[in-house]
Amino acid sequence: MAAAQTPTNIPLLTPYRMGNFNLSHRVVLAPLTRQRSYNNVPQPHAVLYYSQRTSNGGLLIAEATGVSATAQGYPETPGIWTNEQVEAWKPIVDAVHAKGGIFFCQIWHVGRVSNSGFQPNGQAPISSTDKPLIQSDGFGVFTPPRRLRTDEIPGIVNDFRLAARNAMEAGFDGVEIHGAHGYLIDQFLKDHVNDRTDEYGGSLENRCRFALEVVEAIADEIGADKVGIRLSPFAEFMESKDSNPYALGLHIIQSLNKCGILYCHVVEPRMKNALDASECSDNLLPLRKAFNGTFIAAGGYNREEGNKAVAENRADLVAYGRWFLANPDLPKRFELNAPLNKYNRETFYIPDPVLGYTDYPFLETALSHEEV
Repeated sequence: MAAAQTPTNIPLLTPYRMGNFNLSHRVVLAPLTRQRSYNNVPQPHAVLYYSQRTSNGGLLIAEATGVSATAQGYPETPGIWTNEQVEAWKPIVDAVHAKGGIFFCQIWHVGRVSNSGFQPNGQAPISSTDKPLIQSDGFGVFTPPRRLRTDEIPGIVNDFRLAARNAMEAGFDGVEIHGAHGYLIDQFLKDHVNDRTDEYGGSLENRCRFALEVVEAIADEIGADKVGIRLSPFAEFMESKDSNPYALGLHIIQSLNKCGILYCHVVEPRMKNALDASECSDNLLPLRKAFNGTFIAAGGYNREEGNKAVAENRADLVAYGRWFLANPDLPKRFELNAPLNKYNRETFYIPDPVLGYTDYPFLETALSHEEV
């Protein structure tokens, strides 16, 4: 008879010290866009959603949160550039802290993944390029972007800095910069998108310049020990791919080491399209070895794979998206090796404040229903 696994011998459930934060386990709530922040303002129903997924000493990363009025590309996503938004985040953050959670705010700018209907005065979305985004994949129709002038870029960097300051004002423990999945920062990083001829285009160093300026500005504003970044060098989501993802990933990670940021959150190469895993021989190990801080891996992990990644020292922490969305008590279920609720894709991105949002059952509820 096999020995029962206890939290101490389940790698995902061992404690971890991330900078100044003492985590009780290594199961992270990944940042998940849910499109339930009406008029870009976080809503009271998010208090329940995030607190349901909070455990004492657990790390949660909030859904992608816009840094400015030009950062929008999806309906009903939250922002953090106005005082109203900051005030609306406060009770949500308080609810996470009341249960002992550590809460980071992911801040983003979608760049060209937008259309003029989301933009101030119906203007064109801004990007590193003026190349239009062709694909839709059910994500909407995209307006051809306007290439940012060199002299405009410091203003966008400042938008990120102010958003980070606002996140701290709202009570968050830190911020995660969204540098992945084909959004603005990724549009600068990837050579299939970035066709600039100024100091922000061409060489690896130039393509990483915008991302690093954002990181440095935020680190100066709130402290590098409260800053993380999410990267997806291998992904091709939103037509953002790179001809040499390993070189890109290693260059930016080695540059991030000089900034001394808290963590790097990297999407697995198998997640080419950000939706489903594909067969892939590449892995994150070279990037993990290169980074000096906490390394968070994400992308298609189940319990067994997460435990293996931690046990083999391929990641310090593992972020879970869809499984955490559908299982508010995911760390507990992993501890007990209990069955998981299935997630329903149909309710990922709907504005309903309950359906597919706060109505996934906890283990105790599911078991009591089975007993009946």
